[in-house]
Amino acid sequence: MGQTRWTKQELVAYILLFVAHSDLKETKAEHDYILSRVSAETYEHVKSEFDADNDYQSITKIVDAVNTEPSYNKNPDALFADIKLMAFADGEMDQIEHAIYNSLKRILS
Repeated sequence: MGQTRWTKQELVAYILLFVAHSDLKETKAEHDYILSRVSAETYEHVKSEFDADNDYQSITKIVDAVNTEPSYNKNPDALFADIKLMAFADGEMDQIEHAIYNSLKRILS
């Protein structure tokens, strides 16, 4: 698999979709939060790619993209703030979302 080349907005959309789907469902609040961060066009484009990927492909793409995105590989705190807000978008961070958050933090930090 080659390097993942996304815009920063595509990367944000993909990661937020990954977190939203960690509990196998995307709530309306989570969907609305993603659309508050990225355009509907970006969301639709990234969602079709996300839907075609398995978990391993998703993690690999996220790691590759974060490592090539200067604003995140030098300062991952902004990314983790977004991830945390996504996890709480539907009012709570459930156990699965919390585990995904911690895993991403460990992998990407």
